Amino acid sequence: MPASLAPQSAPKISILVGDLSVRGVGRWGGGVRTFLLAQALERLGYRIQIVGPAFGEPGPRPPGTTWDWVVVPGRSYPGFCRSLIQLWPQINGDLIYAHKLKPTSYGVGLLKAAAARRPLVLDIDDWELSWHGGDRYRYRPRPRQLLRDLFGRHGGLRQPDHPFYLQAIERWVDRATAITTNTVALQQRFGGTLIPSGKDTDLFDPSRFDPVAQRSHLGWQDYKVLMFPGAPRPYKGVEDLLAALDLLDDPRLRLAIVGGSPYDDYDRHLQARWGRWLLYLPKQSPQEMPGIVAASHAIVVPQRDTPETRAQFPLKLTDGMAMAKPVIASRVGDIPELLADTGILVDPSSPEQLARAIRQLVDRPNWAIGLGQAARQRCLAHYSLAAMAEGLAAIFQSLL
Repeated sequence: MPASLAPQSAPKISILVGDLSVRGVGRWGGGVRTFLLAQALERLGYRIQIVGPAFGEPGPRPPGTTWDWVVVPGRSYPGFCRSLIQLWPQINGDLIYAHKLKPTSYGVGLLKAAAARRPLVLDIDDWELSWHGGDRYRYRPRPRQLLRDLFGRHGGLRQPDHPFYLQAIERWVDRATAITTNTVALQQRFGGTLIPSGKDTDLFDPSRFDPVAQRSHLGWQDYKVLMFPGAPRPYKGVEDLLAALDLLDDPRLRLAIVGGSPYDDYDRHLQARWGRWLLYLPKQSPQEMPGIVAASHAIVVPQRDTPETRAQFPLKLTDGMAMAKPVIASRVGDIPELLADTGILVDPSSPEQLARAIRQLVDRPNWAIGLGQAARQRCLAHYSLAAMAEGLAAIFQSLL
């Protein structure tokens, strides 16, 4: 039952988000896991509240949603106490669902759940500490550095997501009533129930689009378009993919990057070295993305093998699967299980294998179409919002 039709007596779930700014979960609109969880819970008839701080400009509410939406200004320590005071009375769900293992989400949730005697479910979709060295991380400052970190205007320990706090809050994982994780690697580390991120397969429906017309609309009609529909970063292997295009040296081929990097000037680095292969599109809303993906001939997810990527579920993978596009991806983390036999798997950091996989798709177009159709069926069965809701139902119905 959609949330808009849920009776006022239906249980309410407060999804507690660590950063609702345009640089946090708001940067990709309604397509990130936070909002996929909300959509899946809507299907179970729950009322939804999205609540949390925004460290910067607040992100927009996903279009078409009727969720209770509460955003307060995020502040560095000790000012975050003011943010907490503003948040505290607003977190009023019958169950608290904290998204990400961070002080600004799970930490706040622990306090509120204990005070209000509410169940607390923790969702982990990234190993936050992996960005800071993982298990090797140690905070051992000299006295002067400690003073700067504590009292400097931009001191490290004033930042709520400092790795010292991320490491500390991992020790409190067992205080959650239940845990959901996005990948097997995260489940093995933190326990809980595996709930892979679903895709709105009604929105991402290839029957709604004509790929030839979509390419013509974008000016891509002369190309075989590979697509990377996300923010390029070195660990995501885009350089390996571009090196593969150098090896193929086929003037028909292009790589379309959608959204670019919101973090730094990495896009300029790619453009300077490999500009002849690149097509860029600005960030698209979730409602626009299906049409963009429809214009591609294949989706490529060339992740490198790092602690970060082993714990990730690349949402761009299911973008392609849902839209019946053949997918080429690295054997990293959960990707082999996600694709099974409906995509082409290559070793990470291997431009040569990527080049061979691309050549296969270009030389065997009918086989590539069949591969994409099989990927769509696998997505419907295992990685749809309906499949996600089914997994969540077993947890939430027992707690509410």
